[in-house]
Amino acid sequence: MTRVLTGARLFDGHAFHDDLAVVIEGDEIAALIPAAEAPAASERVAGLLAPAFLDLQVNGGGGHLVSGATTAADLATVCAAHRALGTAGVLPTLITDTPEATAQVIAAGIAAIGMPGFLGLHLEGPHLDPRRKGAHDPGLIRPMTAEDLARLCDAARRLPALMVTLAPESATPAQIAQLRAAGAVVSLGHSDCTLAQARAAMAAGATCATHLFNAMSQLGNREPGLAGAVLSGDGAAGLIADMIHVHPDTLRVALAARRDGLFLVTDCMSFAGTDLTEMMLNGRRVLRRDGRLTLEDGTLAGADLTLPLAIGHLVRQVGIAPERALAMASRIPAEVIGQAHRHGTIAPGRRAEMVLLRPDFSLSGYWSGGDWHLPPG
Repeated sequence: MTRVLTGARLFDGHAFHDDLAVVIEGDEIAALIPAAEAPAASERVAGLLAPAFLDLQVNGGGGHLVSGATTAADLATVCAAHRALGTAGVLPTLITDTPEATAQVIAAGIAAIGMPGFLGLHLEGPHLDPRRKGAHDPGLIRPMTAEDLARLCDAARRLPALMVTLAPESATPAQIAQLRAAGAVVSLGHSDCTLAQARAAMAAGATCATHLFNAMSQLGNREPGLAGAVLSGDGAAGLIADMIHVHPDTLRVALAARRDGLFLVTDCMSFAGTDLTEMMLNGRRVLRRDGRLTLEDGTLAGADLTLPLAIGHLVRQVGIAPERALAMASRIPAEVIGQAHRHGTIAPGRRAEMVLLRPDFSLSGYWSGGDWHLPPG
Protein backbone atom coordinates (compact mmCIF):
# COMPACT_ATOMS: atom_id res chain seq x y z
CA MET A 1 0.00 0.00 0.00
CA THR A 2 1.27 3.47 -0.91
CA ARG A 3 0.90 6.37 1.52
CA VAL A 4 1.98 9.94 0.85
CA LEU A 5 2.61 12.40 3.69
CA THR A 6 2.66 16.11 2.94
CA GLY A 7 2.25 19.44 4.73
CA ALA A 8 4.93 19.06 7.42
CA ARG A 9 8.32 20.68 7.57
CA LEU A 10 10.76 17.88 6.83
CA PHE A 11 14.12 17.20 8.47
CA ASP A 12 15.78 14.45 6.45
CA GLY A 13 18.69 13.82 8.83
CA HIS A 14 20.85 16.57 7.33
CA ALA A 15 18.74 19.65 6.60
CA PHE A 16 15.23 21.11 6.66
CA HIS A 17 12.90 21.07 3.65
CA ASP A 18 9.60 22.96 3.44
CA ASP A 19 8.39 21.69 0.07
CA LEU A 20 8.74 17.90 0.07
CA ALA A 21 6.28 15.05 0.44
CA VAL A 22 7.23 11.55 1.62
CA VAL A 23 6.09 8.54 -0.41
CA ILE A 24 5.92 5.32 1.63
CA GLU A 25 5.65 1.79 0.30
CA GLY A 26 5.09 -0.75 3.04
CA ASP A 27 7.87 -0.33 5.60
CA GLU A 28 10.20 1.66 3.35
CA ILE A 29 10.45 5.22 2.09
CA ALA A 30 10.00 4.98 -1.67
CA ALA A 31 10.63 8.60 -2.68
CA LEU A 32 10.73 12.24 -1.70
CA ILE A 33 8.80 14.37 -4.19
CA PRO A 34 7.96 18.07 -4.53
CA ALA A 35 4.89 18.82 -2.42
CA ALA A 36 3.25 20.40 -5.49
CA GLU A 37 3.35 16.97 -7.18
CA ALA A 38 1.74 15.08 -4.29
CA PRO A 39 -1.52 13.35 -5.28
CA ALA A 40 -4.84 14.73 -4.09
CA ALA A 41 -5.29 11.73 -1.79
CA SER A 42 -2.13 12.59 0.17
CA GLU A 43 -2.34 12.75 3.93
CA ARG A 44 -1.64 16.23 5.28
CA VAL A 45 0.16 16.50 8.59
CA ALA A 46 1.19 19.52 10.62
CA GLY A 47 4.45 19.90 12.50
CA LEU A 48 8.03 18.80 12.03
CA LEU A 49 8.61 15.40 10.43
CA ALA A 50 11.99 13.85 11.30
CA PRO A 51 13.65 10.44 11.34
CA ALA A 52 12.62 8.39 14.36
CA PHE A 53 15.32 8.50 16.99
CA LEU A 54 18.02 6.01 18.01
CA ASP A 55 19.31 5.63 21.56
CA LEU A 56 22.58 3.77 22.13
CA GLN A 57 22.39 3.70 25.93
CA VAL A 58 19.17 2.56 27.61
CA ASN A 59 19.44 0.59 30.83
CA GLY A 60 15.78 -0.36 30.70
CA GLY A 61 12.25 0.78 30.03
CA GLY A 62 8.63 -0.19 30.51
CA GLY A 63 9.38 -1.31 34.07
CA HIS A 64 12.24 -3.66 33.15
CA LEU A 65 15.89 -3.08 34.01
CA VAL A 66 18.44 -4.97 31.89
CA SER A 67 20.10 -7.49 34.21
CA GLY A 68 21.32 -11.05 34.48
CA ALA A 69 17.69 -12.19 34.51
CA THR A 70 16.80 -10.46 31.22
CA THR A 71 15.19 -12.57 28.49
CA ALA A 72 14.36 -11.84 24.86
CA ALA A 73 10.80 -11.08 25.97
CA ASP A 74 12.13 -8.52 28.43
CA LEU A 75 14.15 -6.88 25.65
CA ALA A 76 10.90 -6.68 23.66
CA THR A 77 9.34 -4.79 26.58
CA VAL A 78 12.25 -2.34 26.68
CA CYS A 79 12.18 -1.77 22.92
CA ALA A 80 8.40 -1.27 22.87
CA ALA A 81 8.56 1.28 25.68
CA HIS A 82 11.06 3.38 23.75
CA ARG A 83 9.30 3.04 20.40
CA ALA A 84 6.24 4.57 22.05
CA LEU A 85 8.48 7.54 22.96
CA GLY A 86 9.57 8.05 19.33
CA THR A 87 12.76 5.98 19.41
CA ALA A 88 12.90 3.54 16.51
CA GLY A 89 15.80 1.53 17.87
CA VAL A 90 17.83 1.11 21.04
CA LEU A 91 20.86 -0.66 22.40
CA PRO A 92 19.60 -2.21 25.66
CA THR A 93 22.44 -1.68 28.12
CA LEU A 94 23.77 -3.95 30.85
CA ILE A 95 25.87 -2.11 33.40
CA THR A 96 28.67 -3.79 35.36
CA ASP A 97 27.64 -7.28 36.44
CA THR A 98 28.95 -10.84 36.73
CA PRO A 99 30.25 -12.94 33.81
CA GLU A 100 27.11 -15.07 34.11
CA ALA A 101 24.86 -12.01 33.82
CA THR A 102 26.79 -10.82 30.77
CA ALA A 103 26.44 -14.23 29.12
CA GLN A 104 22.68 -14.28 29.83
CA VAL A 105 22.09 -10.84 28.34
CA ILE A 106 24.13 -11.71 25.26
CA ALA A 107 22.06 -14.89 24.80
CA ALA A 108 18.85 -12.87 25.16
CA GLY A 109 20.14 -10.35 22.62
CA ILE A 110 20.95 -13.05 20.08
CA ALA A 111 17.44 -14.45 20.55
CA ALA A 112 16.01 -10.94 20.02
CA ILE A 113 17.63 -10.37 16.62
CA GLY A 114 14.98 -9.11 14.20
CA MET A 115 12.73 -7.83 16.97
CA PRO A 116 11.24 -4.35 16.29
CA GLY A 117 13.41 -1.68 17.85
CA PHE A 118 16.30 -3.98 18.78
CA LEU A 119 19.58 -2.66 17.35
CA GLY A 120 21.94 -4.81 19.42
CA LEU A 121 23.44 -4.51 22.91
CA HIS A 122 25.56 -2.11 24.92
CA LEU A 123 27.70 -3.70 27.65
CA GLU A 124 28.78 -0.88 29.96
CA GLY A 125 31.43 -2.59 32.07
CA PRO A 126 32.53 -4.50 34.05
CA HIS A 127 35.99 -3.61 32.68
CA LEU A 128 36.10 -0.12 34.16
CA ASP A 129 38.12 1.93 36.63
CA PRO A 130 36.64 1.79 40.17
CA ARG A 131 37.92 5.33 40.75
CA ARG A 132 35.23 6.46 38.29
CA LYS A 133 32.58 3.88 39.17
CA GLY A 134 29.58 6.21 39.27
CA ALA A 135 26.54 4.08 40.17
CA HIS A 136 28.31 0.83 39.16
CA ASP A 137 28.98 -1.74 41.87
CA PRO A 138 32.74 -1.50 42.60
CA GLY A 139 32.78 -5.10 43.79
CA LEU A 140 31.96 -6.27 40.26
CA ILE A 141 34.45 -4.09 38.36
CA ARG A 142 37.45 -6.09 37.10
CA PRO A 143 40.08 -6.23 34.34
CA MET A 144 39.23 -8.00 31.09
CA THR A 145 40.36 -11.63 30.91
CA ALA A 146 40.94 -13.85 27.88
CA GLU A 147 37.59 -15.50 28.58
CA ASP A 148 35.83 -12.13 28.69
CA LEU A 149 37.45 -11.12 25.42
CA ALA A 150 36.41 -14.34 23.68
CA ARG A 151 32.81 -13.90 24.88
CA LEU A 152 32.66 -10.29 23.69
CA CYS A 153 34.23 -11.01 20.30
CA ASP A 154 31.76 -13.86 19.70
CA ALA A 155 28.85 -11.57 20.63
CA ALA A 156 30.14 -8.82 18.33
CA ARG A 157 30.19 -11.26 15.41
CA ARG A 158 26.64 -12.49 16.08
CA LEU A 159 24.75 -9.35 17.09
CA PRO A 160 23.65 -6.59 14.68
CA ALA A 161 25.66 -4.15 16.82
CA LEU A 162 27.62 -4.42 20.05
CA MET A 163 28.95 -1.44 21.97
CA VAL A 164 31.39 -2.17 24.78
CA THR A 165 32.21 0.53 27.31
CA LEU A 166 35.58 -0.05 28.97
CA ALA A 167 38.39 1.85 30.67
CA PRO A 168 41.92 1.75 29.26
CA GLU A 169 43.05 0.83 32.77
CA SER A 170 41.12 -2.47 32.56
CA ALA A 171 41.72 -3.54 28.96
CA THR A 172 44.91 -3.64 26.92
CA PRO A 173 45.37 -2.06 23.49
CA ALA A 174 45.63 -5.59 22.06
CA GLN A 175 42.25 -6.52 23.56
CA ILE A 176 40.71 -3.33 22.20
CA ALA A 177 42.12 -4.10 18.75
CA GLN A 178 40.62 -7.60 18.83
CA LEU A 179 37.22 -6.25 19.85
CA ARG A 180 37.32 -3.74 17.00
CA ALA A 181 38.36 -6.46 14.52
CA ALA A 182 35.39 -8.58 15.64
CA GLY A 183 33.02 -5.70 14.87
CA ALA A 184 32.41 -4.20 18.30
CA VAL A 185 32.14 -0.45 18.85
CA VAL A 186 34.63 0.15 21.65
CA SER A 187 33.64 3.12 23.79
CA LEU A 188 35.85 4.58 26.52
CA GLY A 189 34.18 5.47 29.80
CA HIS A 190 34.18 5.20 33.59
CA SER A 191 37.90 5.90 33.40
CA ASP A 192 40.45 8.06 35.21
CA CYS A 193 42.95 7.59 32.37
CA THR A 194 45.48 10.14 31.15
CA LEU A 195 45.42 11.71 27.72
CA ALA A 196 48.21 9.36 26.63
CA GLN A 197 46.29 6.28 27.80
CA ALA A 198 43.13 7.47 26.06
CA ARG A 199 44.96 8.12 22.81
CA ALA A 200 46.64 4.70 22.96
CA ALA A 201 43.20 3.10 23.32
CA MET A 202 41.88 5.16 20.42
CA ALA A 203 44.84 4.21 18.26
CA ALA A 204 44.09 0.55 19.06
CA GLY A 205 40.50 0.84 17.88
CA ALA A 206 38.28 2.67 20.39
CA THR A 207 36.02 4.96 18.35
CA CYS A 208 33.61 6.33 20.93
CA ALA A 209 33.27 7.65 24.48
CA THR A 210 30.42 6.98 26.89
CA HIS A 211 28.46 9.90 28.43
CA LEU A 212 31.08 12.56 27.82
CA PHE A 213 32.23 14.37 31.02
CA ASN A 214 30.47 11.94 33.35
CA ALA A 215 32.55 9.34 35.20
CA MET A 216 35.80 10.23 33.43
CA SER A 217 39.03 12.19 33.94
CA GLN A 218 38.32 15.85 33.25
CA LEU A 219 39.99 18.47 31.06
CA GLY A 220 42.81 20.08 33.01
CA ASN A 221 45.42 22.68 32.16
CA ARG A 222 48.33 20.19 32.21
CA GLU A 223 46.53 16.86 31.93
CA PRO A 224 43.60 16.86 29.45
CA GLY A 225 42.36 13.44 30.56
CA LEU A 226 39.74 11.42 28.71
CA ALA A 227 37.47 14.44 28.28
CA GLY A 228 40.30 16.32 26.60
CA ALA A 229 41.11 13.37 24.36
CA VAL A 230 37.51 13.33 23.14
CA LEU A 231 37.28 17.07 22.60
CA SER A 232 40.57 17.18 20.68
CA GLY A 233 39.94 13.98 18.72
CA ASP A 234 37.62 12.85 15.98
CA GLY A 235 35.79 9.90 17.57
CA ALA A 236 32.15 9.83 18.59
CA ALA A 237 30.79 10.51 22.09
CA GLY A 238 27.41 10.28 23.77
CA LEU A 239 25.98 13.17 25.77
CA ILE A 240 23.26 13.13 28.44
CA ALA A 241 21.52 16.46 27.84
CA ASP A 242 19.18 16.53 30.84
CA MET A 243 20.88 19.72 32.11
CA ILE A 244 21.79 17.77 35.28
CA HIS A 245 24.59 15.43 34.18
CA VAL A 246 26.37 18.18 32.24
CA HIS A 247 26.03 21.95 32.75
CA PRO A 248 24.59 23.85 29.74
CA ASP A 249 27.79 25.91 29.42
CA THR A 250 29.91 22.75 29.38
CA LEU A 251 27.68 21.34 26.67
CA ARG A 252 28.11 24.57 24.74
CA VAL A 253 31.91 24.28 24.96
CA ALA A 254 31.86 20.65 23.81
CA LEU A 255 29.59 21.37 20.87
CA ALA A 256 31.77 24.29 19.81
CA ALA A 257 34.92 22.16 20.04
CA ARG A 258 33.45 19.24 18.10
CA ARG A 259 31.46 20.03 14.96
CA ASP A 260 30.36 16.41 14.44
CA GLY A 261 30.42 13.05 16.16
CA LEU A 262 28.57 13.98 19.35
CA PHE A 263 25.22 12.27 19.80
CA LEU A 264 22.45 12.13 22.39
CA VAL A 265 21.70 9.28 24.78
CA THR A 266 19.12 9.09 27.54
CA ASP A 267 20.95 6.67 29.88
CA CYS A 268 17.44 5.95 31.10
CA MET A 269 16.45 3.23 33.54
CA SER A 270 13.36 1.00 33.87
CA PHE A 271 11.36 4.14 34.69
CA ALA A 272 11.15 5.08 30.99
CA GLY A 273 7.55 4.97 29.78
CA THR A 274 6.18 4.42 33.33
CA ASP A 275 5.09 6.33 36.42
CA LEU A 276 7.40 4.34 38.72
CA THR A 277 9.13 6.34 41.45
CA GLU A 278 11.59 3.72 42.76
CA MET A 279 13.53 0.71 41.48
CA MET A 280 16.36 -1.57 42.59
CA LEU A 281 19.85 -1.61 41.05
CA ASN A 282 22.14 -4.42 42.25
CA GLY A 283 20.41 -4.37 45.62
CA ARG A 284 20.41 -0.57 45.93
CA ARG A 285 17.39 1.72 45.73
CA VAL A 286 17.20 4.22 42.87
CA LEU A 287 14.91 7.17 43.54
CA ARG A 288 13.05 9.20 40.91
CA ARG A 289 12.64 12.73 42.22
CA ASP A 290 12.30 16.15 40.52
CA GLY A 291 13.55 14.99 37.11
CA ARG A 292 16.62 13.13 38.39
CA LEU A 293 17.51 9.56 39.32
CA THR A 294 19.82 8.95 42.26
CA LEU A 295 20.98 6.32 44.68
CA GLU A 296 20.05 7.03 48.27
CA ASP A 297 23.44 8.71 48.81
CA GLY A 298 22.72 11.18 45.99
CA THR A 299 24.89 9.53 43.32
CA LEU A 300 23.35 9.98 39.88
CA ALA A 301 22.03 6.65 38.60
CA GLY A 302 21.02 7.18 35.00
CA ALA A 303 18.71 9.90 33.74
CA ASP A 304 14.99 10.60 33.71
CA LEU A 305 15.05 11.74 30.09
CA THR A 306 13.60 11.21 26.62
CA LEU A 307 15.27 12.16 23.35
CA PRO A 308 12.62 14.76 22.40
CA LEU A 309 13.20 16.42 25.78
CA ALA A 310 16.98 16.34 25.26
CA ILE A 311 16.62 17.93 21.82
CA GLY A 312 14.49 20.71 23.29
CA HIS A 313 17.10 21.34 25.99
CA LEU A 314 19.90 21.66 23.43
CA VAL A 315 17.95 24.10 21.29
CA ARG A 316 16.46 26.27 24.02
CA GLN A 317 19.06 26.17 26.80
CA VAL A 318 22.32 25.48 24.94
CA GLY A 319 21.44 27.42 21.80
CA ILE A 320 22.43 25.03 19.03
CA ALA A 321 20.62 24.84 15.70
CA PRO A 322 17.58 22.53 15.66
CA GLU A 323 18.94 20.55 12.73
CA ARG A 324 22.10 19.71 14.67
CA ALA A 325 20.15 18.62 17.75
CA LEU A 326 17.88 16.42 15.63
CA ALA A 327 20.85 14.83 13.86
CA MET A 328 22.38 14.02 17.24
CA ALA A 329 19.36 11.82 17.99
CA SER A 330 19.02 10.21 14.56
CA ARG A 331 21.67 10.25 11.82
CA ILE A 332 24.78 10.41 14.01
CA PRO A 333 23.97 7.46 16.31
CA ALA A 334 23.02 5.45 13.21
CA GLU A 335 26.45 6.18 11.78
CA VAL A 336 28.20 5.26 15.05
CA ILE A 337 26.85 1.69 14.97
CA GLY A 338 27.02 1.24 11.20
CA GLN A 339 23.26 1.40 10.62
CA ALA A 340 23.06 4.55 8.48
CA HIS A 341 21.86 2.46 5.52
CA ARG A 342 18.65 1.63 7.45
CA HIS A 343 18.07 4.29 10.09
CA GLY A 344 18.64 7.93 10.89
CA THR A 345 17.58 9.65 7.68
CA ILE A 346 14.44 10.12 5.63
CA ALA A 347 15.53 9.00 2.17
CA PRO A 348 14.52 6.43 -0.45
CA GLY A 349 15.37 2.91 0.70
CA ARG A 350 15.46 3.76 4.40
CA ARG A 351 13.02 2.33 6.92
CA ALA A 352 9.79 4.30 7.13
CA GLU A 353 10.11 5.21 10.81
CA MET A 354 9.51 8.87 11.56
CA VAL A 355 8.44 11.18 14.35
CA LEU A 356 6.08 14.14 14.16
CA LEU A 357 7.16 16.88 16.55
CA ARG A 358 5.46 20.00 17.88
CA PRO A 359 7.22 23.41 17.80
CA ASP A 360 8.69 22.72 21.27
CA PHE A 361 10.07 19.36 19.95
CA SER A 362 7.68 17.32 22.08
CA LEU A 363 6.35 14.17 20.43
CA SER A 364 3.01 14.49 18.63
CA GLY A 365 3.07 11.07 16.96
CA TYR A 366 5.35 8.50 15.38
CA TRP A 367 5.11 6.56 12.12
CA SER A 368 5.99 2.88 12.25
CA GLY A 369 4.61 -0.30 10.71
CA GLY A 370 2.80 1.62 7.99
CA ASP A 371 0.70 3.95 10.17
CA TRP A 372 0.62 6.64 12.83
CA HIS A 373 0.82 5.94 16.56
CA LEU A 374 0.18 8.33 19.42
CA PRO A 375 2.63 8.65 22.32
CA PRO A 376 1.50 7.40 25.74
CA GLY A 377 -0.60 9.76 27.82
